[in-house]
Amino acid sequence: MQPYYYIPFVFLGLVILLGTVFTVKQQTAAIVERFGKFQTISQSGLRFKIPLIDRIAGRLSLKIQQLDVIIETKTLDDVFVRLKVSVQYKVIKDKVYEAFYKLDYPHDQITSYVFDVVRAEVPKMKLDDVFVRKDDIAIAVKSELNDAMIEYGYDIIKTLVTDIDPDAQVKEAMNRINASEREKIAAQFEGDAARILIVEKAKAEAESKRLQGQGIADQRREIARGLEESVEVLNKVGINSQEASALIVVTQHYDTLQSIGQETNSNLILLPNSPQAGSQMLNDMVASFTASNQIGEAMKNAKNNKKEE
Repeated sequence: MQPYYYIPFVFLGLVILLGTVFTVKQQTAAIVERFGKFQTISQSGLRFKIPLIDRIAGRLSLKIQQLDVIIETKTLDDVFVRLKVSVQYKVIKDKVYEAFYKLDYPHDQITSYVFDVVRAEVPKMKLDDVFVRKDDIAIAVKSELNDAMIEYGYDIIKTLVTDIDPDAQVKEAMNRINASEREKIAAQFEGDAARILIVEKAKAEAESKRLQGQGIADQRREIARGLEESVEVLNKVGINSQEASALIVVTQHYDTLQSIGQETNSNLILLPNSPQAGSQMLNDMVASFTASNQIGEAMKNAKNNKKEE
């Protein structure tokens, strides 16, 4: 028998061998059917089947998968918002049969439940609450999905609300409100700062006036003490008090004229500036002091008489 007559048998043997052995990747499950009926589930590794009788109906990944669902809905304050919900799920290893035979399109099923839960929860919240309570939305979605998908062999690992996107006009209005609020706070701080500056300035001016008044009082007290000493010195040389006072006033008058004359650009004018002005000024001051003393004594006597009555 010629060698080439064995070629068909070798080829048939290879086909049978290749149809008998198959491999399953890690974290994957293969579903084997025999004449169209479920036979077994093969896990990862080298596996065998009967050629031409058994076939691999499909393979399911046991890894964690993620499905992103985008939903548009309305909030309690009538604002339309788009939410992105990310669902992380996987096929339960012991329920590969249910996952493969009970559900054709798991993505569509999960998407339907996410839409149902989100559109039931978000309309109960205002827009601000949607941002604050996004975790509550995610928990509600996970709870609903777990109850619904567990019988189909799917385990919901986690659900996340990864994006909340209101309408563009709403975002612009929110930004304006935020900016106005910050400007209001800034204006309050500026007003407080200005008030503090005014108060501190007023305190400084009051302190300055007090010190200035104290300085003037000290100056006048020293002047009076100096005048008193001058009168005493003049009295010792035989000049009486009235003559001494007149001499001092005239001396101060001429000292003032000398000080004014030393300023080349001074616009000050002293009136009156005659020598007799000093004597007249002294007489007027004495008369004024005498009248003030008489008025004070009269008021004191009237007050004492009223008390006696």
